[in-house]
Amino acid sequence: MQDNGKARESTGPASIYDVAREAGVAASTVSRTFSRPGRVSYATAEKVRAAAERVGYRNQALRRAGGIDRRPSWMLGLIVADISNPVFIDMVQGVEMAARDSGMTTILSNSRESRDREQEAIQRSLASVDGLILAGARLPDAAIRTFAKQKAMVVMNRAVRGVASVVIDQEQGTRSAVEHLARTGARSIAYIMGPETSWANGMRWAAVRDVSKAVGLEFRRIGPFEPTMSGGVQAAKVWREHPTDAVIAYNDLMALSFMRDVQSTGVAVPDDLQIVGFDDLLASSLVTPKLTTVVGPFERMGATAAAHVMAIANGVKASTERPVVLPARLIVRGSTRETGEVPLL
Repeated sequence: MQDNGKARESTGPASIYDVAREAGVAASTVSRTFSRPGRVSYATAEKVRAAAERVGYRNQALRRAGGIDRRPSWMLGLIVADISNPVFIDMVQGVEMAARDSGMTTILSNSRESRDREQEAIQRSLASVDGLILAGARLPDAAIRTFAKQKAMVVMNRAVRGVASVVIDQEQGTRSAVEHLARTGARSIAYIMGPETSWANGMRWAAVRDVSKAVGLEFRRIGPFEPTMSGGVQAAKVWREHPTDAVIAYNDLMALSFMRDVQSTGVAVPDDLQIVGFDDLLASSLVTPKLTTVVGPFERMGATAAAHVMAIANGVKASTERPVVLPARLIVRGSTRETGEVPLL
């Protein structure tokens, strides 16, 4: 390979050393990018993959297993809990872009929050795809582990011991929300629960409980409810029976409809009630007041999951004891009593 942007001379198959020179990184970094993507930062991995593309290395690496092409066209299955929920859009885009850049075709299935549909979609996909990504899986851990033994698999937005997983730091994100509400005068918090089978739901409730105890807030939970606009309306009816100073909802969809419902009965937000959601949907910045929310890098999550499942499909041993954890951040808007963005430490 020549420097100064010139094309690599055609002297045989490109190596990781050619990629390293092109990307300006160590050869070991190139190796980790393709074999252990969770140990390389997203920015570095993107730089390495772009360099590999330029010198013609990546397609060879991804399509070769044991020195031979495994199949003429790679297929990646992506099963989403509820495609109508906007939070999954960025995850899907991250997966699709990473897969497309690596020469893979993505097949999308929507389980509609149903364990039966999710299991059926996995079983249908096993014979036709090279790898599977589950986004917001609702199946029990044991069932997911069983399927992961049959096909390269990564779970997004849920930690499953024994299976490669990519998650947002739910504990830290929720902690930032509770501490923010305590600083702004709340003395009691209600957590509006989402699906009982949601890993994120359990992590968020545990963090609300533990942090509220630590800072001296009264706390309770209501639900579970469907993670939809109608679920937020149902939660508002239950909340009115025992009002609190603040509410943290499982997601923005529930928080937005909850806020609209309580406002219609004369509750002033944030003067009477402070509200926090999760996911930073577009609508959250368009309502009055704008919604305070916790958000993670969902597109990056999708790209990371795709890189992991491709590596596993190529025979790389997955790291399954601990998930890859991506950071969250609290965005403070008008539904609580501060403004500005509060980065997490």
